[in-house]
Amino acid sequence: MNPTRIATWKPLYSADMLRATGRAPIAPFRRLLGMVARVAREPAVHTLLRRCQLVSGVVLLVYLSLHLINHALGIWSLDLAGRGLALALWVWRSVPGTVLLYGASLLHFSLALRTIYGRRHWKMPLTEWVRLWAGLSLPLLLIRHVVSTRLASSLYGFEPNYERIVISLITSGTQGLQLALLAPGWVHGCLGLWLRMRHRAGARRAKPYLMGLLVGLPMLSAAGFVRMKQAVLALCTGPLRTDPKLVAHQLSLDAWRHNILMLYLSLLIGAFVAGQVRNRRERRRLRKATMTV
Repeated sequence: MNPTRIATWKPLYSADMLRATGRAPIAPFRRLLGMVARVAREPAVHTLLRRCQLVSGVVLLVYLSLHLINHALGIWSLDLAGRGLALALWVWRSVPGTVLLYGASLLHFSLALRTIYGRRHWKMPLTEWVRLWAGLSLPLLLIRHVVSTRLASSLYGFEPNYERIVISLITSGTQGLQLALLAPGWVHGCLGLWLRMRHRAGARRAKPYLMGLLVGLPMLSAAGFVRMKQAVLALCTGPLRTDPKLVAHQLSLDAWRHNILMLYLSLLIGAFVAGQVRNRRERRRLRKATMTV
């Protein structure tokens, strides 16, 4: 072949020509194959844990959704909200519901500790920081809720209804905290589900409606709680009085709440510190290895 022709030879199909004709160059296919190969090399245990995280998160999101819907029913009447609460208690206090709810909570929290321990760095996008903050605040709600309702019912015979719950929140001054803690848990669950589903065409088409649900349901829940508070205050002619069973065992319930909260914070801090120690040891081992080479 003529050397001059070799020097001036150009490929028959350049990248610009392929893009102009609608054909993609080969590089994206190579990247796609590389991604598929990396996914295929992931251990089966890692894939199983990711699925467990998704399933447990969906269970908790369903629980929060029903909780918010129950509050929203208070917009219409206190009686309707009470019926919704009775149905929710029947579901979650049954043996399957109890195992499902608390099993999902423990599993999701354990996987969160594993994630905190396993992180090599904390450079994350803003969405991940928001999801992390919202998720870590969710147990604060669950701890208070479990102690004030389920534990008080199991140990001291307290039977919750919305009138008693609202009066208890008003007298303790924690009604604002209760509403504030519901929203982060809802945001965490919705963001986590969206990050898993955002690549699907149906999820992208439904994004405006999902955004409306994300914002609208907590607002309806807050409005329902305010409406129930007004209804309870209208029914009470005298000063508000907390249920005598809660008053008699308040110190014990506060001790339970404090101990569980300290355990939760200790596990979080322990996982973070252990991960940082592990990272420092790995960096030190890597420096020694590079120095000996």
